[in-house]
Amino acid sequence: MNRIKQHIVFSFLAVCMALVALQSCTKLDVVPVSTLTPANFPKTPAQFVAATGPIYTTFRGTPGRNLWLTLNLSTDENVLVARGGNWLDGGTYSTLNLHTYTPDNTIFEDDWTWGFSTISTCNQVLSLFSSVAESAAKDQTVAEIKTMRAMAYFYMMDLFGNVPISKSFGDTTNLGTQTRAQVFAFVESELLAQIPNLSSTVDVSTYGRPTKYLAYTILAKMYLNAAYYIGTPRYQDAVTMCDNVIKDNKYALDADYLGMFRPNNGPQIKDFIFAIPYDGNLAQGQYYARWTLHPALKTKYSLPYAPDGPMYTFPTYYALFNDANDVRKKQYLTGKQYYNDGTPIMITTTNKGLDDNYSGSDPGGVVKHQLEFTPDITWRNKATFDIGNDELANEEGYRNNKFYPDSTSTSRNQGNDVPMFRYADILLMKAEAILRGATATNGDSPLTLVNQVRSRAKAASLGSVTLSDILDERGREFAVEWWRRNDLIRFGQFEKAWGIKTDADPNHRIFPIPNPEIQLNPKLKQNPGY
Repeated sequence: MNRIKQHIVFSFLAVCMALVALQSCTKLDVVPVSTLTPANFPKTPAQFVAATGPIYTTFRGTPGRNLWLTLNLSTDENVLVARGGNWLDGGTYSTLNLHTYTPDNTIFEDDWTWGFSTISTCNQVLSLFSSVAESAAKDQTVAEIKTMRAMAYFYMMDLFGNVPISKSFGDTTNLGTQTRAQVFAFVESELLAQIPNLSSTVDVSTYGRPTKYLAYTILAKMYLNAAYYIGTPRYQDAVTMCDNVIKDNKYALDADYLGMFRPNNGPQIKDFIFAIPYDGNLAQGQYYARWTLHPALKTKYSLPYAPDGPMYTFPTYYALFNDANDVRKKQYLTGKQYYNDGTPIMITTTNKGLDDNYSGSDPGGVVKHQLEFTPDITWRNKATFDIGNDELANEEGYRNNKFYPDSTSTSRNQGNDVPMFRYADILLMKAEAILRGATATNGDSPLTLVNQVRSRAKAASLGSVTLSDILDERGREFAVEWWRRNDLIRFGQFEKAWGIKTDADPNHRIFPIPNPEIQLNPKLKQNPGY
């Protein structure tokens, strides 16, 4: 772990005091257990920052696991297959990809709890600040807390559409479902109100915390999707928010695309507008490589565990990487695999273990096979989402290795910080908004903006650009970074068929409110279609 990142991780750990995050938004009257009181804390800017630590700890949890799976597996990008009965898990993952999910899927309960635990924790800390003397430090910290709360609401609105809005700790009067338009208006007003008090400093001191630029970026994302979210296009507003980020020159496209996602990433990355800091040993919760890598890669990457590797890339998605010089193509493991010294990675198994369809006379005969990832995914039993559990099945599907494995961790947890919003997204959002009808500004055109992103990736410049090109470019730039579902919905592609998915119900663009939450809070109203 580099020294800058170590400083950030220890800072976050130091502030994880005894605040208790609530288990669901319906438990709004639980008294927080804490030694933090307005009488003794906080007073200095550092103490104000320290008091917000539980918010970031809560926020860090699910994005490293189930939220990442939810947003990746519900698209045409990735699929988590069952192998001989393994990984079916009651349809938790298969129904995501098939769009046959129900309110009983436990992954949605985890997503919901994450969002509303973050919101509840924000409300708890704000309540503790209510009687603290006014100061510039308090104003900035309150703005950061409310921006974190607004960001959590943005994700809840995007995932579930219609959700409750709670603005204060202990509020039991506002437990009913609010419409997506109401949530949109609340998030918009909250972010606009906080911008004057948010910092415009972009360095190690603000890394992992909200700045003005995070607020601008969330608003840009909301405005770009407004035609879908609330039925009213806001493309010019999206351009304005993108320009607010671009004009201050605080961000840039780092030359080393793949390097941005290594375990030693951090505040030195100029593309990251907001990232969640992780550390494999001290700030845990992110283990993407566990899902994508084959067990035989354990030695190559010096891992303390054998990865499970059930998450594959659809060949149609990999086909987006159609420029041989595009460095983003290198995030995928394809074909025959080798150790770093060029030695083939060999697997010792049996004829039957290699291929369960083997019908020869020596099923137990020992064979040595070189690990080789093949593009196609073949279901042997569609009803159970099963592709088989022999070695050849385990090697189907190319594997994404963007968040490079962390060899310094003592467990499957990784130290790669996870960017939630990037400068490259600002450029592509502005390009798309102009193509959708906004007026171009500052001499930028969709073509010049897209080609900036492609140039960093060493991909050939385009001669013209269409909305279809934007969707494809976003697929290349943001693979396994959560945005594919959001993009497919905006482009009208979420109902298309992929893999063995045939569902085309537009109600499934938003997920069901988990049944346990409705049982706890009868004021919640289930989303249409569930």
